[in-house]
Amino acid sequence: MGDLVSIITPAYNSARFIADTIESVISQTYQDWEMIIVDDCSDDETFSIARKYGDDRIRCISHHSRMGAAAARNTALKAARGRWIAFLDSDDLWETDKLERQIRFMVDNDYAFSYTAYRETDVNGKPTGRIVKGPKHIGKWGMYAYCWPGCLTVMYDTRKVGLVQTANLDITDDYAIWLKVVRKAECHLLDAVLARHRGVPGSLSDRGYAYKVSCHYRLFRHTEGRSFPVAMLFTGGNLLFGTLKKLLYVKKE
Repeated sequence: MGDLVSIITPAYNSARFIADTIESVISQTYQDWEMIIVDDCSDDETFSIARKYGDDRIRCISHHSRMGAAAARNTALKAARGRWIAFLDSDDLWETDKLERQIRFMVDNDYAFSYTAYRETDVNGKPTGRIVKGPKHIGKWGMYAYCWPGCLTVMYDTRKVGLVQTANLDITDDYAIWLKVVRKAECHLLDAVLARHRGVPGSLSDRGYAYKVSCHYRLFRHTEGRSFPVAMLFTGGNLLFGTLKKLLYVKKE
């Protein structure tokens, strides 16, 4: 395989978790990577913890003012040098063979866009007993129907997709990326549990139902430039398929 992976890690007030996140990258069986950590003006020790590692593959960038997760991802994407782009938030974790298995899956099948299943944990890293995945294949309209991939599991090939920048959104900025990437390459599931998502109370994704609906509407109406009826249709579809995902793709261990 032998191609560089650029790992995109936005961080904000993650001092409690970021060392574990970094360690899960350092312990990868696939070692040709760079981890680009963009600290979004944290007021805790996030940046100093990230900088303490004596590993040239870990690149730390600091914003001088709070700009949001989308801007932090954009900063990291602009700095990325790898063929492969992977995403790992500063409180999530990878299993040790995540990169190796996912790159092999993509190379062997000539895929440019993929994701994996992941395990949910509580804020202390204890498994909740739930495994989350999605459809084996996601085309353009399937991605519009719902944001199936977990951000911490996604990888794409820049040779086929190119540089992708996200919109300055709240909880849907990763979804905005997938909608751009899927126009150039369909998404495929590696049906293996290769990551752990930490549920952190108070995070943006933990906000209420009405807030999430408004974020999805803004994504489709303003970022995607869809008409009012179409934006409403896609927003409603996301609500429907979100329920379907819980029924079909969230399983007890």
